[in-house]
Amino acid sequence: MPCTAAQLRVIIEETQIHKMHLPNGIPTTVEELLSAVKLHFCLDGNIALMYMDKDFGNEFFTLTSTNELRDKDTLKVVDREPPVIITLAPVTDNSTSSQGSLNESASDNSSLVNCSDTFSFPQPPEFRSQTWPTNFSIPSFSFDVELLLQEGNKACGKDGSLIQNPSLKSDILEKLAEEIFQYTAYPSGLQILAVVEALLKKHPCLQEPGTSFSGLYGWQQRLKYKMANFRSKLRKRKVPCPELDINSFHGKTHNRTSPKIYKKPKRAEVNYLPPHPSGETVETLELIRKELLEDVKKKNNAKEIQEKMAATFSSRRLEVVKSSPAIKDFLERWPALFSETEIKEEFNRLTTISLEQKFMFNLDKYTPKLIGLMEAKGGTIGRKLKPIVQKLRQNLRIGMKREAVIHGLVLYLGEMQEELFKECHEDADCDLSADVLKILVVRGTAEDPVNVSIVLEGQEILCHCQNPAKACALLMGYIYGMNLEYPRELRYTFEVFQKLFLELDFIKLSPKVQALKAKLLAQFC
Repeated sequence: MPCTAAQLRVIIEETQIHKMHLPNGIPTTVEELLSAVKLHFCLDGNIALMYMDKDFGNEFFTLTSTNELRDKDTLKVVDREPPVIITLAPVTDNSTSSQGSLNESASDNSSLVNCSDTFSFPQPPEFRSQTWPTNFSIPSFSFDVELLLQEGNKACGKDGSLIQNPSLKSDILEKLAEEIFQYTAYPSGLQILAVVEALLKKHPCLQEPGTSFSGLYGWQQRLKYKMANFRSKLRKRKVPCPELDINSFHGKTHNRTSPKIYKKPKRAEVNYLPPHPSGETVETLELIRKELLEDVKKKNNAKEIQEKMAATFSSRRLEVVKSSPAIKDFLERWPALFSETEIKEEFNRLTTISLEQKFMFNLDKYTPKLIGLMEAKGGTIGRKLKPIVQKLRQNLRIGMKREAVIHGLVLYLGEMQEELFKECHEDADCDLSADVLKILVVRGTAEDPVNVSIVLEGQEILCHCQNPAKACALLMGYIYGMNLEYPRELRYTFEVFQKLFLELDFIKLSPKVQALKAKLLAQFC
């Protein structure tokens, strides 16, 4: 059903009031509207929306449903600060003496605040907090190394002379390995190349023309072997790091004659195998897991579930990576993960990225360009795309438009929609036993789906996903959360989901997706 364009009055600060035009009407969910506001006004951070209620004297109320909004209504953007929980511990009063020291009192108060101020849902310090940077920043080296590099860069700029000091390389490689490990324990060849390029750009005196035309090859090889040695050193020191332990000989079950298969991040996971939280053991985390089995049966305890799911993240990851459990078994052991809220949280723990917001932002960003490419496509694929292009020319609601664009994207990449979406009528029995990875769309008499579900290994694991586009985003969450492989029949579609929509590991692209990205960026230029 076509929707009417709308305008909203948006207050960002008391002195900044703007108009926001929504050509496809007011989004159906608060999350979609929040994403649209962030995109339109280039906002970032943890913000919320409030709306002006005319029935209460134009007072502002928290927006919980977009059904409250009408054309030309007023929104207010507010910062949403994390809640602070302050726990006051009893303190023995030793200040009865008239000779009490003010300094001692101040010291006691300071100690009380520092020890008792806690934040809800803390990020464990063992977790990595950043994805691999677009531009790798070379760290500062020790004082003497920096002096030598400074003099070397001056000489290089003057007469092109290069540093010939072997002892310098060891210090540089050690510092680079430490910096790389903050992002990943197993850097790819392209990531190592990016580090070397950044190093020689900052310190051109370190080039080695004799090893290759570009002067990069020698440093690439040294850094590659340095990372291997750095990992070995951490293992020997028994640093608690599961992503290293699982690839050590003692952490494997194969015999000495079997090929060595590394278990390491393949899709830019930041916290692929994090260590257990400080003070926790396998036994204590198992007790928390069993508590979660009872918690999911209770009502109004989402906060407690979220805290326990965050605490048991390392245990869950070890189980997923090491054992590759069946979906049915994992559903029985971790039922809390099979909800929209928790799979978004799990994806954020794994990648530090907001799943739905990032996916929808880039899907909407590329939509006009994708429609243009679909319209220009010829041949057999162009004929298949024609009905979708005609549908996209209509004034569709945003959810329906996103669904049509994804259907068109699958066809444009030369893959089949039926491999991703399974359509079923609400009155029919739908057999899911043979479906390994699908999005089930149940249709009725209305234009909108009656239900949209995610199916994995014949199990309907998540229902009521609102629309197929949102289901695609949540499906990416489960692929990451369960460490699943992409279906070969849809490898290009999922590569676009990951590398263009979620912007994860976008350095290395297949030729087909690289060509698509080039066309999209060319149109932006």
